Amino acid sequence: MGQKVNPISNRLGIIRGWDSNWYGGDDYAESLLEDNKIRKYLNARLSNASVSRIVIERTLKLVTITICTSRPGIIIGKGGQEVDRLKEELKQLIEDKDVKKDVQINIFEIRRPELDAIIVANNIARQLEGNISYRRAIKMAISNTMRMGAEGIKVRISGRLGGAEMARSESYGEGRTPLHTFRADIDYHQAAALTKVGLIGIKVWICKGEIYDKIDLAPDFSQTKERKRGGRNFRRRKTNR
Repeated sequence: MGQKVNPISNRLGIIRGWDSNWYGGDDYAESLLEDNKIRKYLNARLSNASVSRIVIERTLKLVTITICTSRPGIIIGKGGQEVDRLKEELKQLIEDKDVKKDVQINIFEIRRPELDAIIVANNIARQLEGNISYRRAIKMAISNTMRMGAEGIKVRISGRLGGAEMARSESYGEGRTPLHTFRADIDYHQAAALTKVGLIGIKVWICKGEIYDKIDLAPDFSQTKERKRGGRNFRRRKTNR
């Protein structure tokens, strides 16, 4: 089960919350398409800002968009001009004739981007598009992630690696990534690199430890909560005190 299903969707409602938080009612389909449109636009518009999650919350006349990024200065701009411009663009994107909606944008900084699977996978993809050796890019990503205190990381890459005639897959990893353990906090992302020889797919799994306490699944970016974690690295840090 854990080997087949997306690790994030497999943990929804257990240790992971949803990225869209609203009650749709009769307008569920329209709101879902609108969320998809917002995410596509923001990912294309902020491609250089290392965007990870985009969390969307809705009330009757307000759409709150929280952008998680490791480079908030690019999104905010000088004196907040870029955020205001982005807000106006999103208002035009979700403009509705019946209900006038207001847009609020919150920026949340990711302090340790090496532990975020989306940022790690996209960084590897960008390096491959820049003609850097795939082995070097993956080994650097693995060492950086483990140095920041991850429990384990696994990277799988597929395609015409090194310009080979026949496509193949290779896997690299370090530490442990228990996909069947629901309490294991595993982040996952799949990215693609468009190279001269074709598309190369990259999958990244990052295990940050195990969560034992009951957590609130609603998104709360006002303060970072310290979760009760377990695992090999946690025990080692505890005994060294």
